[in-house]
Amino acid sequence: MADLRRRDRGQGVAAMSARPIPSARPSSHRPLPLGLFALANAGGVIAYLPLLTLLLPIKVEAIDGAGRIGLLSLIAICGAVAASLANILFGWLSDRTQRAGHGRRMWMGMGIVAIAASYGGFALATTPAALIAAILAFQLAVNALLAPMMAIMAEEIPDDQRGTAGGLLALGSPAASALSTLLVGSAMLGEHGRMAVLLGMSLILILPLMLTRARIMVPVEAKGASGPLPPRRDLVVAGLSRLSIQVAAIVTQVYLLYYFEALLPVAEWAALPRWIGQLFTIAFLAPLPIALILGPLADRTRRRKSILLAAALVATAGLVVMAWIGMRGIGADWRIAAVAFIVYTTGSSVFVALHAGLILQLLPDPRHRGRDLGLFNLTNTVPSIIGASLTWTFATPQDFTTVMVVLALMTGLGGLAILGVRTWE
Repeated sequence: MADLRRRDRGQGVAAMSARPIPSARPSSHRPLPLGLFALANAGGVIAYLPLLTLLLPIKVEAIDGAGRIGLLSLIAICGAVAASLANILFGWLSDRTQRAGHGRRMWMGMGIVAIAASYGGFALATTPAALIAAILAFQLAVNALLAPMMAIMAEEIPDDQRGTAGGLLALGSPAASALSTLLVGSAMLGEHGRMAVLLGMSLILILPLMLTRARIMVPVEAKGASGPLPPRRDLVVAGLSRLSIQVAAIVTQVYLLYYFEALLPVAEWAALPRWIGQLFTIAFLAPLPIALILGPLADRTRRRKSILLAAALVATAGLVVMAWIGMRGIGADWRIAAVAFIVYTTGSSVFVALHAGLILQLLPDPRHRGRDLGLFNLTNTVPSIIGASLTWTFATPQDFTTVMVVLALMTGLGGLAILGVRTWE
């Protein structure tokens, strides 16, 4: 964190700018095609989203149905700690290989191989301890893939395309959710078959980016020469805002199956996994055109804070309705809750996607993009710890009302906090 604190000191910027980073075999001065990064990001999302949002809750319920909330919460907390450390570690390692001229893509390849091994462990797990161990291994593996991938975005996509790139990030979730629906709806695949499909789809989408040569568009000297770096407080405020929004995203995605079980009689539970997969697909498709429109609009108009605030308020409204429906319990109109989830996810997904593209402008030190993105990734992993703890404390298998109210308050405050980022207009 010492480097973060040094970033608004004027002295040293010129010296830092004078030491260019050797790029890994740069092939041209053209930026990385946004489509390649969008595909790779979709592959990364497919690697983790179906597993963590649908396949894991199903497996937890099969292993310990009565204690499913407690076990899933424990797994989420342990996984978040592992993901936090792994993202920082592999971001730092990719910084080192980048400075040495070997690039970051090698770590993505290692991550894919490790993901394959962790999928096997997940499929074979039959006890809580084995399942926890498999998820820990998976979190290490998937972050070996994702950490260098985000650093590649930071240095191979120019600033004036960051909003558009953020909008394209929204492509990953609907693709992953649609695949989840197909996986849980196919009785022929079995658990090993599902893991094989996830691995194959991820590899197909990620491989084109891995095979391209590095195109460093944002070298270290660009930051020092373009004027003073953004104030440190902007990165902190933006991080806290995203963290608040992400807590609700974690809870609604990981525990959505259990939320709807609290609204329906047990006799109707059998059809829920496939229906939840379809709901995820619709919910993640809905924000896609909005994000693709608002991303370029944010680049063009520079009205970033107002767009992000509006998205957060939409998400808050959806959570309020989910809390109201949850309060009514079994017999409540679950269709209204489904629509509210779609509304929530639309606002939250637009916020997170655009925020991800724009936050790259606030990175403090171009020499350590991977490490600093790993530190900022705590805004994605710490919410898992907070969200699982809140759910463990306030939710029961029959009632999610209180936790939904808390999440609505946090989401609204997170949206308002974004107004404090002075670098963005």
